[in-house]
Amino acid sequence: METIALAEVAAVLADPSRATMCLALLDGRAWTVGELAKAAGIALSTASEHVSRLVDAGFVARVKQGRASYVRIADPRVAELIEHLAQHAEHRPVTGLKSSLRVKRLGFARTCYDHLAGVLGVALRDGMLATGLIDADGGLALTGRGRAVLAELGVPVAPGRRSPLRDCLDWTERRDHLAGAVPAALLERAVGAGWVGRDGHRAVKVFPAAEKPFAALGVDLTALGGP
Repeated sequence: METIALAEVAAVLADPSRATMCLALLDGRAWTVGELAKAAGIALSTASEHVSRLVDAGFVARVKQGRASYVRIADPRVAELIEHLAQHAEHRPVTGLKSSLRVKRLGFARTCYDHLAGVLGVALRDGMLATGLIDADGGLALTGRGRAVLAELGVPVAPGRRSPLRDCLDWTERRDHLAGAVPAALLERAVGAGWVGRDGHRAVKVFPAAEKPFAALGVDLTALGGP
């Protein structure tokens, strides 16, 4: 991203179809070009051209699995850039009940690339700090208790190139939520275990099964309420 001039970055996202594709990819999943074409409401051939432009700009990467070919956000920094730019669109006046409900759902719980954001994401950070699962002295780090609790919940914590924990400013709450390898693994586990589900356009739906595991992470879902 450092090698792309600001004007070039703006040009990449200036096209409504490419912007729609990038917003769709913010859910952290890998999409086929056909799925992106459908999301943007354009022809498959046109979508392929837009994907090539996004690949050349370093926004997305192509991933092959067997005979299938997918597209995903190339780097967490790209996701953060798109997330922060998207806040300007979300801050426009809301018109209509449907739009109002969508904004409330996004504000309560959503994906920020591959981790939880919104009220739930911020509460997760607060809860893990309050219960001693993470330590903020000298930088965010899992404590021994934190590793034990995550292991009990089936959340893998393995060393890797990516930072385990870091702060990510939440644009709706104006406070930090957790990003990094650990929150990404937690979201993946939560979806797989049926604690939460994707509710369309990055919104996250919280199911009753989430109450106990999130309580172990210091989050009282009942107190948080929700839309």
